[in-house]
Amino acid sequence: MTTTTLAVLVPLLPFLGAVAGLLLGRTAPGFVRPLAVLPVLAATALAVAVAVRQGGGKTIDAATRLTPTGSVPIDLALYIDGFAALVAVLVGVVATCVQVYSTGYLREDPRYPSYAALVSLFTSAMLLVVYSGDLMVLLVGWEIMGICSYFLVGHYWETPEARAASLKAFLVTKLGDVPFLIGLFALAADAGTFRITGVLGAVAGGGLDHPTLIALLLLAGVAGKSAQFPLHTWLPDAMAGPTPVSALIHAATMVAAGIYFTARLLPVFAESAAAMTVLAVMAAITMVGSALAALAQDDIKRVLAYSTIGQLGYMAGALAVGDRGAAVFHLLSHAAFKALLFLAAGTVIHAAGTNSLTAMSRMSGLAKRVPNAYWTMTVALLALAAIPPFAGFFSKEAVLVAAEHTALGDRTVAPAGAGWTVLVAGLLTALLTAAYALRLWLRTFRGRGAEAPAHGRQPLAMTSVLWVLAIPSLGFGLTVTYLDDWFDGNALTPTLTTAVLGTGLAAAGAAVTYAVWRTLAARTPAAAAARVPAPHVAHPDADAGLVEAEALTLPQPAEDPADPGRALLGPLHGPAADGFHLDAVYRTAFVRPVLAAASLVRFLDREVVDTYVRGAGASARGLGWLVRRAQTGNVQTYLSALLAGSVVLAIAAVALANAVAGA
Repeated sequence: MTTTTLAVLVPLLPFLGAVAGLLLGRTAPGFVRPLAVLPVLAATALAVAVAVRQGGGKTIDAATRLTPTGSVPIDLALYIDGFAALVAVLVGVVATCVQVYSTGYLREDPRYPSYAALVSLFTSAMLLVVYSGDLMVLLVGWEIMGICSYFLVGHYWETPEARAASLKAFLVTKLGDVPFLIGLFALAADAGTFRITGVLGAVAGGGLDHPTLIALLLLAGVAGKSAQFPLHTWLPDAMAGPTPVSALIHAATMVAAGIYFTARLLPVFAESAAAMTVLAVMAAITMVGSALAALAQDDIKRVLAYSTIGQLGYMAGALAVGDRGAAVFHLLSHAAFKALLFLAAGTVIHAAGTNSLTAMSRMSGLAKRVPNAYWTMTVALLALAAIPPFAGFFSKEAVLVAAEHTALGDRTVAPAGAGWTVLVAGLLTALLTAAYALRLWLRTFRGRGAEAPAHGRQPLAMTSVLWVLAIPSLGFGLTVTYLDDWFDGNALTPTLTTAVLGTGLAAAGAAVTYAVWRTLAARTPAAAAARVPAPHVAHPDADAGLVEAEALTLPQPAEDPADPGRALLGPLHGPAADGFHLDAVYRTAFVRPVLAAASLVRFLDREVVDTYVRGAGASARGLGWLVRRAQTGNVQTYLSALLAGSVVLAIAAVALANAVAGA
């Protein structure tokens, strides 16, 4: 079987699995779990085979004409280079882990068949984005992911939070997709093709007439899909969906799509120094702002959500300094440890018997009750904090090294100012990341909240997946010296300067956080800590996913006196906990004016348009009443009226004749 055929089957198998799962979900429920896992697993095996054959060498490029358009043609095309092959493997591995994990996590959920089918369709769409060599076909996968996220985030549609979160995710990403679509058309108009090879050839030949406009339009879509400032606000609220969905969205699909797209078309963005500067500033604000917000959250999943936004900021920063190898390397590394963090958080939720918005202030005694989650989450948090030799250290260092080279003028793809912006923001974020990572670990596994009874034994399908993902979280970075050929031949190894600065700041952030926590814990009696409201407790046999949906409306916990985040942030804690009030700004600047305009339109429709309509109807009714009153049935009355009318007409005729004669 040729490599092209194998590559075509990679996105096709999960799609067929999704269709079969939807068709057989009710009639043959016994096939649901095999149809959820096996097609995605087979697609992963084929993606590995494609990566082995591609080998980081010559790009696989094949196409067939999809439809004649009369102008710019659309092709069903494959374009697989080294990092596309690796990203496809990543998507397959994480999606398989999520599907396996979900068989245990959502084992009692009555909507599991549709859930599993949507996850498979989500995976197929992302694989289509990764392998596509035509921008219009890529757009199909791009938009299918948006639809899947809407349904999956709103899986527990009985709750208002889930409904609002799914709608918000859909609308905010669509807000970026509109200029994104315009940018794609403008790019095709300049390049004369939607084929990625043709676009890159046009860029190399100087064929783009409006590079800045095109790049900025495309960046709007990237900001929405990859949750970058200012269109990142949908991602924390998306935690209302099942935890495995969060792992899929945050690690391997949706949010990775925008970064991957920018990496694929980086020469287009590099044509405009203004666009690269905008991308650098956007990445810097995203990194620092999301890290501060993560340090203020009490909900474990919202901490991880803001963490994802910040790590995506690192990837965007690497792209802003012209190094797509560093960006994709961090994307791969981040996917492993972030998927592990979310799935371990799901195990914690299952053990604590609380809701999907799990408050760390309610947790206690979990280290002994969920040892698998404890150890694997520790590995993932060390990777997140970029502590050597864990995976996050090497990939984050690659980003900082790229920024350093640009700042010092060793690389001229982007302005030096962009390099300094990314470098300073990246170092500051390294300090904050270690602080909130340690805070999460301390409050989750060393907290003194009101301990919930055991929520049953974790299924093997859940715990085994955690250890599978722990392997790349620990060791993927050690392969850095063997990956140069897969990432454009650029070296990804750390340098002494950034390694010392980054690791030193991370260690400082962790040390200060631990010292503050110890001080607060010593000052706070155990009795005061225990006054934090007890967690919601479900029946021991209840499904964790159902517990999430059931308890989404629980009140927020009381203020935790032993929270180091509050002490570290000081007056910034309140704004950071609320995402710096960006949603309130949007409500004031956009939502309220739109609602006011809608109210005005409704008033005009009711008081003006409806008045004319009612008046026309009343006139017709009045005329009908007069005509009806005239219909008496009396022949004498009719003859009298006819005679009177004749007399009037005669008088009028005589008067008209006299007037004509006088003239």
